[in-house]
Formats: sequence, structure tokens, C-alpha cells
Amino acid sequence: MYATEKSGGELSGGGPSVRGMTDAIVVEGLVKRYGATTALDGVDLTVAEGSVLGLLGPNGAGKTTVVRTLTTLLAPDAGRAEVLGLDVVRDADRVRAVIGLTGQYAAVDEYLTGFENLEMVGRLYRLGKREARKRAGELLERFDLTDAANRPAKTYSGGMRRRLDIAASLINRPRVLFLDEPTTGLDPRSRLAMWEFIAELADGGTTILLTTQYLEEADRLADRMVVIDSGRVIARGTADELKAQVGGQRLEFTVTDAAVLPRMAVRLRPLGLDDPVVDEQARRLSLPVSGGAEVVAEALRLLDGDTSQIFDVGLRRPDLDDVFLALTGRVAETDTAASDATTVGSAR
Repeated sequence: MYATEKSGGELSGGGPSVRGMTDAIVVEGLVKRYGATTALDGVDLTVAEGSVLGLLGPNGAGKTTVVRTLTTLLAPDAGRAEVLGLDVVRDADRVRAVIGLTGQYAAVDEYLTGFENLEMVGRLYRLGKREARKRAGELLERFDLTDAANRPAKTYSGGMRRRLDIAASLINRPRVLFLDEPTTGLDPRSRLAMWEFIAELADGGTTILLTTQYLEEADRLADRMVVIDSGRVIARGTADELKAQVGGQRLEFTVTDAAVLPRMAVRLRPLGLDDPVVDEQARRLSLPVSGGAEVVAEALRLLDGDTSQIFDVGLRRPDLDDVFLALTGRVAETDTAASDATTVGSAR
């Protein structure tokens, strides 16, 4: 199941697909404390070999602590964790030999060239000099960094550094890849390119644990998701399963005059599964409903004389933003300045 490049830059696993058949990562009752602060409080999760697990949660939830534990950078206080059947404490050296890690910030040597950075990482993985240089060249080409191969990394843009960092995490063809908020700080174009590459890795059989606060990213890439808050798992499932927990469709109206919203809420209440939610600032009313187009028609009939004030109306399914808000009571943060702390002494 090693990730290897085909001609044309595609990625393929080194063996038959076993997606969903074997757990590459197993975590049971994981606990991590920093003094009086409990960063992880009995976390359980599994990641099927060849799949992508999205680990979601607000700032300080414990996501990075999970990653640091699974990659042998932190020792748990209780519980156990295995990667490819190897215990992350007893078999730490063997675990490090089969995984790749990309943290929230690009870990590159600014004074080495791109090529030298990758060659150095290859040698640290005990590749021979010839093999390390070969892999460096392959990955520079794959990540569209060949033209900058001989430039010091300090001259790279943020997106180029991130690509170089991920390239370094793949130097040993890892069977399991940990991506801790890999697209934080990237511009939209670079983020889309990174999504495509992560999807290629997953299609090729690489097992990926992805932490992210970009819910669109998780929705697009993850086979399954685990939501963590205050060091505990509070939900798990596919994107559709998590969305189903929030409820069915929502009927939404946007109006030209917020003054009509209270009257609309009274008239529409019998149609809804719960009370309407009114946002006067956005001039919007949202109502949980069941049914299809006939619900819209009935709502318009109930509103009668107020329809002239309606600017927009539609049915909307819950998205991951709704799930995140319902489960944690908070909206997802996308501000890079508010990203999870990664220092060992933090409350993560």
C-alpha cells in the first residue's frame, strides 16, 4: 500500500485495495493531560486502510494533540494507539518509518534550497544518497517546484513552502499520512490544487488523517469524519450521516424589509417542524420543514399579502457549517491567526 507515482503523475497503491476492510489507525481511550488541563479525555477512533478520516473541531478541541500522539511526538497518559498494528509508544521508531506528517506550519529549512531540503529529509529516512536525490527530483516535479529547486526556501511564497513541506512528508512513500490543517494560509487556487493532490493520494491507497477547520475541505475529501470538542469525541459518521443529525431541509426567505419578518414568522409557524429563526440584520427567516416543492407553495399561500416583500426563497439542506454549530455551539474558525496551538505545553 505504499504510495508510488505512475507515469503522468498519478498515484497508485502498491497492492490491492482494501478500503474499509482493515483499520490502519486504532485509538482507544486516549488521554493526555497538561497539568490540570485535560487535552484528550478518552478519545476513540479508527481509520480504515486506504481511506481519509476528517478530524474536525473548534480551536483547542484536541485535534493536534491526537496527531502528535499518533506520530509519536507526544506520549499519552492513558489509553492506546496503533498505526498499522504498531504501538505508538513501544514501537515508535517503526511507526515513524511508515508515516508522513505535515503540520500546520511548513517545516522547511529556509537557508537550504528546495532540492536540498528534500534530499536532507530523504537521508534522515536513511535513504541512500542516490535514492534521496532521485526522490527529491520526482517530488519537486510532482509539486511543480522544479524551476525553484535550486533557490533557497526563504525565497518561496507561502504556497510553495506548503507544497515543499508536503513533498517532504512523502519522501519515504508513507503508508499513512497525517495532514494537520494542510491548507491553512493558502490562497483559494492553491487550496484547490492541494485538495486535488490529497484526493489522488487517497485514491492511490494512502491512509490519511486530516485535521481541518475548513468544512468544505472535509466535505470534499473525507470518507468519514470525527468531531472532537474539549478533548472528547462528540460525533462520528459520513458527511451525510452528520448532516442528518441536524435535521431535514430548511425553508429560507430573504426579504426587502425586515419589518415583515415577525409577521411572517407567525404565519409560517404551523408549517415548520420547529420555531422559525429570524435574522433581522440579514433580513432572513429560516424554518425547518419536511417535504419538497409543495412546502414552498404552501408557505407562499400562507404569506399571501407579504409575498411582495420576498427577495429570495428556497429549500436548503444542512451543510457541515450547520453540523458544526449544532454540535459545538460555535461556528467554524477559518482565521489562520486562531489556528490550534502546537506547543507541547499548550492546552491542546
